[in-house]
Amino acid sequence: MKRSPTQTYQDIAKDRIGFEFLRNKLKLKHLQEKDKFSKKFPHAAKFFESRKVDLGKIRQHSAAILGAGALTGTLLLAPSTGFGSLSVPKEILQSAKNLSQAKGSEFPQKLLLDSISQVLPKKPQPLNRSQEKTLEQLFKNIIGVTAKGTLEGEHLNTTYGLIGAEQHLYRYPGDNITQHGTGQILKEGIAPGLGAWGYFAPSADKLSPQLAEDEKWYAVVQTLYLPDWNKRLPYLRDWYKYRKVLIVNTDNGNAVVAAIADSGPAAWTGKHFGGSPEVMEYLGGPRYKKGPVVLFFVDDPENKVPLGPVEYNKINLPQLALSQV
Repeated sequence: MKRSPTQTYQDIAKDRIGFEFLRNKLKLKHLQEKDKFSKKFPHAAKFFESRKVDLGKIRQHSAAILGAGALTGTLLLAPSTGFGSLSVPKEILQSAKNLSQAKGSEFPQKLLLDSISQVLPKKPQPLNRSQEKTLEQLFKNIIGVTAKGTLEGEHLNTTYGLIGAEQHLYRYPGDNITQHGTGQILKEGIAPGLGAWGYFAPSADKLSPQLAEDEKWYAVVQTLYLPDWNKRLPYLRDWYKYRKVLIVNTDNGNAVVAAIADSGPAAWTGKHFGGSPEVMEYLGGPRYKKGPVVLFFVDDPENKVPLGPVEYNKINLPQLALSQV
């Protein structure tokens, strides 16, 4: 291998002199440009001076701001990575645990509304795991129903959204609206098509009391928009069929346990869930057509939780109940 000639101290000195000359020229140019900027843009120069920003280091200053912004954005947008990082409002949960010491029939509903208002965002949107875990404990302690945002690894795209009024569903071939009750509840009519799982029973004589309750207190969730719906269709179709959910009206605290019996509503409607006429009437009254709710899966492996209203508090707040399209 051919070696390069040895560099002498004289050569090094010459290189050093050349470097110093170039550095001084650049420094002089830097000062000239800085002075030129101050004369041409005196207001800008004064602004930077008031902020103690050196014009000569403006590029480094901008980089620092951009870096800080990127880091902040990353921290704000990063999803939760585990239960260990959850921050649960302990004072809210402690109030719920002390519920048994409270007096007065109105207290549970007021406590629920006050508590969830501190957890939920102002507008319906997907909740993070910490918010859902807090709500799970509130519902268990105040309403008395064990419900979860995630059950057996399954989770909807959102658990906090708008619910809309649905019609009655055909329960068996030949069913008609007159068989679905009496009075105001019949005004919603019956849907022209079948629910996502078809008829509840093959015939009228095969319609069990439980299946009749499934239709009466049914809920609609957007299963078709689940990211893995098509990939896991056979499993998810069976898992969601008549799955019990707890629906809580976040405006008045009314709660209903319903069975999932249809898929929807369509995304363009702006709604995330749907409820049968009976579900909607209990949640907000006969004029209730649309409103914000939290919808969690009921953890009921022994099938002990009945469908229908959860009367943890028989005092309603009618002034908060009505919400129309």
